[in-house]
Amino acid sequence: MHSDPQRVIDRAARILRERIRPAVEVVTTPLSITIRDLPGEPEPFGAATGSVEEFRPAYVGDPWGPAWTTSWLHLTGSVPGDWRRAIAAADTARDRLGAVGPTLVAIVDIGFEPDSGPGFQCEGLVHRADGSIVKGIHPRSQWVPLSTDDGTVGQDAGMELWVEAAANPDVAAAQFRPTHLGDGIAPDGPPLYELVRADLAVLDPETQALEVDLEVLLGWAEELPADRPRRVRLLRALDLACDALDLDDVRGTATAARAVLAPELAKRADASAHRLAAIGHAHIDSAWLWPTRETVRKATRTFSNVLDLMDRYPEFRFACSQPQQYAWIEQTHPDLFARITAAVARGQWIPAGGMWVESDTNLPGGEALVRQMVHGKRYFADRFGFEPEEVWLPDSFGYTAALPQIASLAGYRWFLTQKLSWGTPTDRFPHHTFRWQGIDGTTLFSHMPPVDSYLSELTPRELQHASSNFRDHGDATTSIVPFGHGDGGGGPTIVMMERARRQADLEGSPVVEHATPRSFFEAAEREYPNAPTWVGELYLEGHRGTYTSQAAMKQGNRRSEHLLREAELWSTTATLRYGAPYPYDALDRLWKTVLLHQFHDILPGSSIGWVHRQAAEAYAAVRVELESVVDAALDVLAGTGGTALAFNAGSQETDGVPALGAGPTGADPSLPSDRSVDVRQEDDATVLDNGVLRVVVDRTGGAVSVRDLRRGRELVAPGARVGDLVLHQDLPNAFDAWDVDEHYLATGRVLDDVDDLRVERAEDGSATIVVERHFGRSSSVQRTTLRPGAAEIDYVTEVDWHEAERFLKVAFPLDVRTDVSTSEIQFGHIQRPTHQNTTWDAAKFEIAAHRWVHVGEPGFGVAIANDSTYGHDVRRRDGDDGGLPGTEVRLSLLRAPRYPDPEADQGRHRFAYRLVSDATIGDAVTAGHRLNLPLRERSGAGPVDPVVRVDGVGVVVESVKLAEDRSGDLVVRLYESLGSRTAVTVHWDVDATGASVVDLLERELERLADAGRSTALEFRPFQIITLRISRGAELEEEIG
Repeated sequence: MHSDPQRVIDRAARILRERIRPAVEVVTTPLSITIRDLPGEPEPFGAATGSVEEFRPAYVGDPWGPAWTTSWLHLTGSVPGDWRRAIAAADTARDRLGAVGPTLVAIVDIGFEPDSGPGFQCEGLVHRADGSIVKGIHPRSQWVPLSTDDGTVGQDAGMELWVEAAANPDVAAAQFRPTHLGDGIAPDGPPLYELVRADLAVLDPETQALEVDLEVLLGWAEELPADRPRRVRLLRALDLACDALDLDDVRGTATAARAVLAPELAKRADASAHRLAAIGHAHIDSAWLWPTRETVRKATRTFSNVLDLMDRYPEFRFACSQPQQYAWIEQTHPDLFARITAAVARGQWIPAGGMWVESDTNLPGGEALVRQMVHGKRYFADRFGFEPEEVWLPDSFGYTAALPQIASLAGYRWFLTQKLSWGTPTDRFPHHTFRWQGIDGTTLFSHMPPVDSYLSELTPRELQHASSNFRDHGDATTSIVPFGHGDGGGGPTIVMMERARRQADLEGSPVVEHATPRSFFEAAEREYPNAPTWVGELYLEGHRGTYTSQAAMKQGNRRSEHLLREAELWSTTATLRYGAPYPYDALDRLWKTVLLHQFHDILPGSSIGWVHRQAAEAYAAVRVELESVVDAALDVLAGTGGTALAFNAGSQETDGVPALGAGPTGADPSLPSDRSVDVRQEDDATVLDNGVLRVVVDRTGGAVSVRDLRRGRELVAPGARVGDLVLHQDLPNAFDAWDVDEHYLATGRVLDDVDDLRVERAEDGSATIVVERHFGRSSSVQRTTLRPGAAEIDYVTEVDWHEAERFLKVAFPLDVRTDVSTSEIQFGHIQRPTHQNTTWDAAKFEIAAHRWVHVGEPGFGVAIANDSTYGHDVRRRDGDDGGLPGTEVRLSLLRAPRYPDPEADQGRHRFAYRLVSDATIGDAVTAGHRLNLPLRERSGAGPVDPVVRVDGVGVVVESVKLAEDRSGDLVVRLYESLGSRTAVTVHWDVDATGASVVDLLERELERLADAGRSTALEFRPFQIITLRISRGAELEEEIG
């Protein structure tokens, strides 16, 4: 017989699609529907369903649901008496097969788009008449199990369900084109959906089983190589199974067709087959193309479905991260939370990751990443007695090189990501299982699932890809396959579980074993002790625009992080000095608000406009409350008096004010006090001269010369200007808010038209050049300030921004020759190439930095600090007319992507940045602190000595706080900032009963001997050390 594989494949696929799937339903009958539309925010079950008179009759085909509104459906009906035989036959078949799916169901389709996945369109949550949750419904899970046992069917065969239907628009369908669907609730807008179906049905388990049998073997017949004997046998079995099936009586002949396929399903996997650790998963973005209020409902729907699945499949294991989402469920659905707690206790539900949310890691500060882990792990420990040991960040947009040390100090051993598979095909990440080494030398055993998805459905195509794509076959035998609908929730389904059972030990397939993160990592680390090591950041070659998009998010985060530092420092000082109550509850709540907004689609700026408006409001509220906390503490510390004081929350002395303390205000004693900046005109240029720097500004407002008079050194590259605003076109090929594509670099235009240029003088002797200009539909005011005796230039740029698809940068072309730039990251810094020698180097055409960037030659460097900017590009700059190359540093100020928020970044913005001449790395660190933690001035009784003082060089105090357990113990976190070994002495001005080095959860690692009020510490490069100063029970009355 001649072979025709494609004929068999097409035949089986059509029969599966057009005959077998429709035959699953034995009998059906429609349900009665009434509906109530809520024009505003969702209402809880009792409030929404309590007024029956507000429900109106509804029918299949009726439209419903303007964008983001909610409608409640009341479904009623009765199980027909003549269905008894069909139900009994289905139940008998289910018992014979050992099947676990329901046989009597309601099938509810509220208008699902079949070509759009779960979580990106309308969704529903089904309740019983008493308000308890049955499950969620979505396009891949439309059935609702019915039974007299669970109350969904009464003893009289009557049935009553309530469905909370969410009219969430499919923002993703815009395909990167501008859409206002993400603007918010549109109660007067057109309905987006129409009711498609609400039926009672009896399902046939045998036909359902045939559907999965045929689908799995058909999938492998398509995936296996043409010359594999296994493929030929599968094709033959599929053809014979189709022969055995009577297309006019599928249910009656399903058993015969399955008997043909059974021998092929019974053949066991090859001894050397790759092994897949199948972990149930439902990555739920805490906000993205929906607001956080909708995420609460997505979690509710998903979690209820997962719990139903656990009851049916005891082997099922589900890993779920983000304690924030658990906390929402605990608050809104305590009964559901109790079921989760029970599932955790029996080992089916795995609290994973332990960060408060799956945050971005490029942009949050070091202390914020610490608190992500501290708050998350403490929540899991308090609620479940469980501590995850894996960092679980499948979808964040690159990973800071500080993360291995932070994670290790928080008790983590392992790391999982999926996102690196999104990198460009040019630079494919070389490993799937590896050790990741951070800036201090700490390593985490790490894994990137080769299935290249955290949303697997366990199809043969996905499993084959996982096996063939795995890059570590030589010594490693296993990889993770996270399965379940996600991003917008949904989770695993019965079909996925049935696929897992059939492919658990199947010839031609990888072995599929249900696992937990811990069981996988323990086994993988044991079998692969010599895994290769990747050193440094895990840079994602994509989504570079997220360093800049939605500037208000970046500014809100930066300001909130530093205000939290101040609030903790001054509140701690007030408590220890004067017994003031420490605001534990307020700080806990405010930290969690900031941590939520560090989610990897909020802080990076890649969510709908509704999300970012709410985030801006949250940041504003956080700022008001934290300023109040700081003011209250400073009132206590300053006392009553007329002495002018300045409070310095920075880690370095500033203008004579001690670090972490307060002293009299006044100019920096190291600077001359009797001299103002000299201002003069030379031809068409304005010259500012303070005896340290001479700055020459031409008629465009840019500095054509910045000369360090101490060093006799010109900072500006020949023929260039520093401080220029540069405007680029910015239309990436896709992912507008996420991506900046390299072709933008070819379109830059210097903004050199000037509306007004003037010089302003200040009482402190400083001079400022003010430049006003307009461009396109926007305008800007730039202030360039030189202070007396300072080796730095301060810039403040205000922009009224109304551009679209444009990228605004400020440029500093410097006469500095270097192959690398140095950027601050959390708890240290990292160096990156300024050249493009390799594709890996060239890919870093946009980089993330925190408070400063430094470029330097031996003996001379320049630092540029900022108050809210993260995106930068630092490139080798070819010299004019064959001259020697320099280096150009540019700060990314604003973007204007049009998807998913068409109004992104529109409006007024303010940016501050500072150029520091002759700067070391230490000077850069100091500049970053001073710009972000300015002195606070107020009148008081006199100086306030710091509670903590460090004698030595290079060690930064990151936080000063009271212990999380509310014992009153003092906690001080420090790190080495220069990348060198150092020894310091740490002093604390408080009576103590002892001191310890602790981990980030403040658990003892080492007891320090003879530590009365100080201790000597040795630091490795970039090492983080946390001290806990024990104070016994002496301050119980201060806690509250």
